[in-house]
Amino acid sequence: MNEQQSRELHPRPLKRTSRSLAVLVRTRLWAQILVGMALGVLVGALVSPRAGFVPDQEQAEVIGSWLALPGLLFLQLISMIVLPLVFSSIILGLASSESTSDLRKVGLRVAPFFAITTVFACIVGLSVGALVKPGNFIPEEVRAEAVRAAAVEMAVPADAPPVERPSLAEAPQQIVNLLPASPIEAAVNRAMLQWVLFSLVVGIAVVQMSPKVARPLVDVLGAVQEICMIVIKWAMFIAPAAVFGLIAQITIRIGLEALVAMSAYMGAVILALIIVMMMFLLVAWVMAGVRPLALLSMSREVLLLAFATSSSAAVMPLSIKVAEEKLRVRTAIARFIVPLGATVNMAGTAAYQCVATMFLVQVFNIELSMGQMAMVVLTAVGASVGAPASPGVGIVILAMILGSVGVPPSGIALIIGVDRLLDMCRTSVNVMGDLVACAVMDKMVTPDPEPAPEIAPEIPA
Repeated sequence: MNEQQSRELHPRPLKRTSRSLAVLVRTRLWAQILVGMALGVLVGALVSPRAGFVPDQEQAEVIGSWLALPGLLFLQLISMIVLPLVFSSIILGLASSESTSDLRKVGLRVAPFFAITTVFACIVGLSVGALVKPGNFIPEEVRAEAVRAAAVEMAVPADAPPVERPSLAEAPQQIVNLLPASPIEAAVNRAMLQWVLFSLVVGIAVVQMSPKVARPLVDVLGAVQEICMIVIKWAMFIAPAAVFGLIAQITIRIGLEALVAMSAYMGAVILALIIVMMMFLLVAWVMAGVRPLALLSMSREVLLLAFATSSSAAVMPLSIKVAEEKLRVRTAIARFIVPLGATVNMAGTAAYQCVATMFLVQVFNIELSMGQMAMVVLTAVGASVGAPASPGVGIVILAMILGSVGVPPSGIALIIGVDRLLDMCRTSVNVMGDLVACAVMDKMVTPDPEPAPEIAPEIPA
């Protein structure tokens, strides 16, 4: 088969679509996002009834809703394509494996890697929250006002009972429920862990099929993958306006004073994320031989784009390109780990959730025992695995964690106003974790001499 025939037969690999995303980096999308955030705070402060220009609260809320329209469209576009993107990417990544033996080796090693780094991130988050005590910096009047706003906005009563944890007798059924009885039901309920496991089962079955029989499915999934990336590219063009509108709406609702009062909490989260990022850089140096400054230089573009988009799924093409071309990771490993890591490797999100939990228990004067802290770690790890790789999902996961320690879900209103910036920061840490996992697995897994499957999508020269 000549090169031209190869280009016509095989779907273009995911990393090819990174070219359109690279344009967003060159046009300083991340800088536009920061400008949008600053303008959003300014406009929100001016429109807020506290400033006096729009004294009527209801009228200010209407203005905020219209300002947030681009942001709501952005979030909906990203959420809309997460499931098909993850499904197609995981299966194509598995189909790219050199052999089933290599696939098994990578899977057995990358799962403990993800688990260990996520648990470490949780411990860092709890430790930083306990040492900094950001909840003690919040004035009492700001607490009361934000909690009242939460009860209205989230439709959750302030005295909502905590979520009940399953008993030990129910654990076997909980394990069985990880596999979806119906993939359609898993998709409707947005049960990401079930969806990932379903994708893995289908992908492994595709690897076992005859290449001739599997080829049509691989071609279709390649097209689905590209469609998803085109939608993401559309969403990226409205990202600055989206961030502007969402930040403006939040500022209108809770006021500039509340945002300023949250500086200690924001500093604690960013400190925890920096420590987790340093951990990843150290792991890459020790286990993969990649120096920290070199790794930061090679991953600069994808980290900036992850910061701008707040979505590790949106930057998957660029992540794969960095892993293959700059970190010299084998194609099969990069295409398998990056899509999988985008949905199950959430160390940055886990660290943020633990700091946020410590912050809120301090605000509500709740004492956590060592057992409860261990439960926070377990819940954060379990909830982060399989969470949608889309903006804002950290707040949804946090609500589950708070229920396990008795914190009123309405307290989330205290952190909603600054969550956009922190979401951008923790997404960059998540993406770095995926790249480090690729580099480490490439060093740990020795290539199998078995020939590569013919169904694997080829990379054009």
